[in-house]
Amino acid sequence: MAFPLPTLSVDSPLGMPLAHRFAVFFFVAGVIPNPLDIRFQRVSGLSTRVETEPMKQGGKNLITKQLPKRLTYENLVLERGFIVGSPLNIQLNDVMNEFKFFRSDVLVTLFSEAAVPISAWMFKEAFPVRWATADLNAQDDRILIDTLELCYSRMLTVRL
Repeated sequence: MAFPLPTLSVDSPLGMPLAHRFAVFFFVAGVIPNPLDIRFQRVSGLSTRVETEPMKQGGKNLITKQLPKRLTYENLVLERGFIVGSPLNIQLNDVMNEFKFFRSDVLVTLFSEAAVPISAWMFKEAFPVRWATADLNAQDDRILIDTLELCYSRMLTVRL
């Protein structure tokens, strides 16, 4: 079965997806998605790099080949408005107050304008390594932002 090609629309020039239709799913116990902690303002760190190792070719001083060595990943950084009483906050409290770590899979999904998933990134065995709340300032009239940084063992990419 072939996948349909994206249609042209005013909302999406040339059928290209827009970056603001996404959700983040934390899987509790590796199976059940947490339905309360899916909305984030910003996601960054969706990148993979291939480390290489130079190999000199025997007898040829001018040629050095690069061999793939391993994949490396940036940390996943999630930003959202300050939320009270979410399951993710409970897990973060355990990490920051009790030094108890619970690894969970995190799925970032990009949606089309028809709310159909068109791309996804699965972060395996993720756990928080940084949690920050924006500065409190009595002169600012804006939403308080939390930043959560996760490291993980592997990123799986699914692009349709």
